[in-house]
Amino acid sequence: MIGWGIIGCGMIAKFHARAIAEMRGSKLVACYGRDMEKASAFADEFGGLPYDDLKAMLQDPYVDVVTICTPSGAHLEPGIMAAKAGKHVLVEKPLEVTTKRCDQLIAECEKQGVYLGTIFPSRFHRSAMLMKAAIEQNRFGSISVADAIVKWFRTQQYYDSGKWRGTWQLDGGGALMNQAIHSVDLLLWLMGPVRAVSAMTALRAHERIEVEDTAVATLEFESGALGTIVATTAAYPGTLKRIEIAGSHGMAVLEEEAIVKWSFAQPKKQDEKLLAEMKSNTTGGGASDPAAIGHIAHRELFKDFVKSIQGGLPSRIDGTEGRRSVELINAIYKSAKTGKQVSLRH
Repeated sequence: MIGWGIIGCGMIAKFHARAIAEMRGSKLVACYGRDMEKASAFADEFGGLPYDDLKAMLQDPYVDVVTICTPSGAHLEPGIMAAKAGKHVLVEKPLEVTTKRCDQLIAECEKQGVYLGTIFPSRFHRSAMLMKAAIEQNRFGSISVADAIVKWFRTQQYYDSGKWRGTWQLDGGGALMNQAIHSVDLLLWLMGPVRAVSAMTALRAHERIEVEDTAVATLEFESGALGTIVATTAAYPGTLKRIEIAGSHGMAVLEEEAIVKWSFAQPKKQDEKLLAEMKSNTTGGGASDPAAIGHIAHRELFKDFVKSIQGGLPSRIDGTEGRRSVELINAIYKSAKTGKQVSLRH
């Protein structure tokens, strides 16, 4: 039996708890929150022993793996504490808000000999896997353009609901680092590294936040393909996020978990059936409601992480993988601030 502990008892922690509950051979045995009343309420709903002392929870011998659900810029410290306590560490996106902080967490987990994973469940949707396979099979031919588009909406009340929201220190950024990072990760996973980026950001529809609610970036991938990232939380009422890939031999469009375009110069027998099946494959996403996401892909990611630990295999989305999207987003912010193109060296 794998014992799980959750650090942070907010909204996203509930998705983690539901995922753990549906995994054979896993059990939520502990949860930590700074407010004991909230931790106890979380434990009453999902099980496990509540703690308001993180050190005490990490001393619990029944905890094998911890998931970190604190604000983005507060992942490093509990992650290091967990690693030093000999616990495997699974971190909600982003891994951290700067590459320096990512590197510190990666190094500590390596030093302590524990597994580190980053939570990017979008990679575990069948539609994303089909897109990846099509690229690897060269079905697109020479890819010319790859785009990630996240036009979502968040109210002013959303940003006002937590002092950490919309701050550089704890949110790490705005529409890019918080909302669009899943699409940024997916674009990098599909297309490979980015060589250079140029970007602009703006604050268009919100008040009392330090970060952007709108960003546009142009990318040059190491493959030679070009691309864009468009992210906003100022597009009422919000639309489903999209990944679009186009090349000399084909085009495909991923809308949330659904494939809405799947057209190739050399079609295969199963293409028409696959498109019909995958067009309806969506949960609606978090375009206007951050709670309107499913936990199934979280469950599959958690299962893969446990499989890696038990089999002594590399984690599919380890710390190094989690670092990639943070590096690109930091480069986008740098380009927007300086007005210059930023090169990424790999």
